[in-house]
Amino acid sequence: MRYPIVIHKDSDSDFGVTVPDVEGCFSAGETLEEAIDMAREAIECHLEGMLMDGEAIPVPAAMEAHQKNKDYANGIWALVDIDLSKLSVKSKRVNITIPERLLNAVDQYAKKHGETRSGLLAHAVTEYMASHQ
Repeated sequence: MRYPIVIHKDSDSDFGVTVPDVEGCFSAGETLEEAIDMAREAIECHLEGMLMDGEAIPVPAAMEAHQKNKDYANGIWALVDIDLSKLSVKSKRVNITIPERLLNAVDQYAKKHGETRSGLLAHAVTEYMASHQ
């Protein structure tokens, strides 16, 4: 999943980061690069906690939707990739039946986007369930 982040910098402070789609998730860094790296770590940690608590993972909205929010005015925007399959929540191996053509399409898409089959399927199911609550 790609989460938009907004970065703010006051003249007398480090770079502060807000993750609009993950309520209560904030971070900071001395440099812009460090702020983005720390945001990735904060998002992963926050999402792991949500998974362990049985909460639904928030689906990221389009960056453009957040840019309309006046609270984020004059911020620097970036996208942070989060691979949900790599979070430390226990995984379980399952067998499923899926049409071969669909499995081939999943594998091609995952390869093209640098993901694994399991990661892509976990992302797709998470996003589907979050948008159909």
